[in-house]
Amino acid sequence: MKALDVLAVILVIVGALNWGLVGMANFNLVSAIFGQTILASVVYSLVGIAGVYQIFRLAVGQKPALATI
Repeated sequence: MKALDVLAVILVIVGALNWGLVGMANFNLVSAIFGQTILASVVYSLVGIAGVYQIFRLAVGQKPALATI
């Protein structure tokens, strides 16, 4: 389970950094790297799933994944 936790944290961080760049510099790093391809959609989907996973962990009373690393 630890590998899944690490992956979820990495994806949430990628998403947070990307949104930070969009908000502060109007620059979408994921789109810059992958363009408007299915791969970019996969990255966005994985980031969203990782966020839901973190919400689920909080809802069931577990520590967020970052706290267990």
